[in-house]
Amino acid sequence: MTDDLVQRAHWGDLDGQNWGGLVRLSLEPDADELSASAPGRTPDHPAGNGPRWRPATGRDIRSREEQEKDARRFVESRGGRYVYTYEEPDTSAWKRKRVRQPDGTVAYRVIRPVFEGALEDLKRGTTPDGERLDGLIVYDIDRLTRDNRHLEDAIEVVENFRRPIIDITGTLDLLTDNGRTVARLLVTVANKSSADTARRVRRKHQAMQQAGIPTGSTRPFGYKDDKRTIEPKEAAAIRKAVERVLTGASPRAVAADWNKQGITTTRGNRWSKETVKQVLRNPRICGYRSRKVREFNPETGTESVRVEPVFDEDGEPVKGQWDPIISVTDWEAVTELIGRGPRAGDAYNARKYLGTGTLRCDKAGCGALLRAQKAPASRKKPEGFFYYTCPDKRSGYGCGGVRISGPETDEALKMLAIAKYEEEAKDREATEVPQQWEGEEQLARIREDIQDWTERREQRLVSKERFFAFLAKAEATERRLINERNEWRRRSLRAQGAPVDLRHVWDGLDFLEQRAYVEKTLLTVLVSPAVRPGGPVWNRLTPIYREED
Repeated sequence: MTDDLVQRAHWGDLDGQNWGGLVRLSLEPDADELSASAPGRTPDHPAGNGPRWRPATGRDIRSREEQEKDARRFVESRGGRYVYTYEEPDTSAWKRKRVRQPDGTVAYRVIRPVFEGALEDLKRGTTPDGERLDGLIVYDIDRLTRDNRHLEDAIEVVENFRRPIIDITGTLDLLTDNGRTVARLLVTVANKSSADTARRVRRKHQAMQQAGIPTGSTRPFGYKDDKRTIEPKEAAAIRKAVERVLTGASPRAVAADWNKQGITTTRGNRWSKETVKQVLRNPRICGYRSRKVREFNPETGTESVRVEPVFDEDGEPVKGQWDPIISVTDWEAVTELIGRGPRAGDAYNARKYLGTGTLRCDKAGCGALLRAQKAPASRKKPEGFFYYTCPDKRSGYGCGGVRISGPETDEALKMLAIAKYEEEAKDREATEVPQQWEGEEQLARIREDIQDWTERREQRLVSKERFFAFLAKAEATERRLINERNEWRRRSLRAQGAPVDLRHVWDGLDFLEQRAYVEKTLLTVLVSPAVRPGGPVWNRLTPIYREED
């Protein structure tokens, strides 16, 4: 009898051999079952509000246990010994994902670490728990792979390492030249089948987007499980957050406030600055159907995800089948604000001291940012006492010539911010804000002109040169008008009702909100060297206020 494991497997002789089984529960999308409503909780269809899923092939296989049982029975009936199971739960053998290669380049590959690990174990002839491994068995060819690259990896193990890979149903033959050729054809056909299914799923999603039908497995914040009915408490929190952001608060401060109130995300998690931004950026809160857009940057190798409105064939935003929480105007205004990078008043670095990032050394030729430093025990200061100091010359960041009491300086910063805020509040009260924005008609006209010129260009009635020359000017005008409208909206919100009494609410504010008020009010505060020890800190501070945009 030959010792060639591949030849013996071809003859059906597994006597004395140790075999492992690859069990894959592939959950591929089924375009015919894609629905906006959730199926009931069944073994094949877990409860949720997203698309329904079921095994795309081998649909007679209902569980990991049945696949393993069939593989064990097959091996033992031919004299072999079943020693290990490689399990791939919820794994696609077709869908590619973006990965970074060892050389730093980016490629798209089917990600199956369990499959790749099984092939490596088979090459070495050892299972993860130390048993000898002579061959690998799967239920059918679809359980092995639907990707040509992975098929060639499996063929390499059989041809070059002489380790057999077989199946139970007889659809897979990697043990002979003819069988490998047929396997390549079958995987190509299976790959096309998966591509066809994915195309139907995409078309179904596009149709649902154009109809304004909500999808997704998780309910959006502000709405109930049907994704259509407004959840009153969460919707009120969104409206209040939008108003606060438009009147100067930061998303980080909103997150802190929601966490303090015990409001959680729809998954039960705490809020962060970024998750608050995700909610406020989403067009669904103003009634628009939204979609995720992924953009890949080939230079950095990174992928970014943003949410944008879905547009119909006429270029108009598609309205969703739900009630809006805020107006389109407010959504556009808040998106304009939070869509930019970190800005003053966002408390972006979440520092632990009120003055860090704001206080600077006023000694000639320095200008370094001051750092907080706890008082040494030798100075016998109260517990928690600290100084703001200019970094030492040896650090390369300062002159070391300025030091000031931390608690007294923080109190001064507080009073400077409050005084400036009260002054601005009086100015806003004295300024009458128009009930209606005067540029609405002009904005509508410029958008109509853009649409008209676009249609004329599509009909070849204007040249490319004239069209793009017009478009550049028109879009610049549109952006200017949108900025003016957003500023009008912010001012009108500020003028509504009584302004915040910052002097009385300061001590009850979260630290991040206090930081936001300081950063929004003060561009910097210069700290001069002490003229005499123990003098008042006020005489050493020179505030430079931030001009309102």
